[in-house]
Amino acid sequence: MSETTKSASAPVGRRERKKAATRQALADAALNLFLQHGYDAVGIRDIADAADVSTTTLFKHFPVKEALVFDEDADQEAKLLAAVRERAEGQSIPAALREHALLHRVRSEDDEEGFAAFFELIENTPALRDYAQNMWLRHEASLAHVIADETNRPADDPDCAALAHFTLEATRVAHGRSDTRTVVTRAFDLLEHGWAGITARD
Repeated sequence: MSETTKSASAPVGRRERKKAATRQALADAALNLFLQHGYDAVGIRDIADAADVSTTTLFKHFPVKEALVFDEDADQEAKLLAAVRERAEGQSIPAALREHALLHRVRSEDDEEGFAAFFELIENTPALRDYAQNMWLRHEASLAHVIADETNRPADDPDCAALAHFTLEATRVAHGRSDTRTVVTRAFDLLEHGWAGITARD
């Protein structure tokens, strides 16, 4: 690589790092304020001021207020797809997805205090709860394609699409219940038995 190319590319790297730092500062400020005062009591200007940026800058990074709580959307999709691709040998796809859901989408008594508070914030805020569900459903097509690829089916296979859809909807049935993990586990048991019937039919 020439010195000219290096010089030209260096500022881009700095800009990207600065953007990432600003985005993280906004997400951190928002979450801290939401946890302290409640989601509805905190305004966009409060968050911008806490991160020492303008509201215009905030909206460049996060188009809506709810997105400030879910700043790792792309990473979440990557983990979801990896749960299927990197599942243990002999483990079924529904079992791998159940494991992922219980780890990343369901609150546990063993969660650290900060993680538990984050889950509680989402569970107790309808706008965040709906946004979270819609965020997961945005990954539906990608998940269906990975399931199809792992089972040597066509990319538009309806069975794979159905499994992806119900996988991402599974945690909704546990809302408002104290036995969340049990309810989600049972929902995935239904998916496991249904998927086994489909694969046995092939």
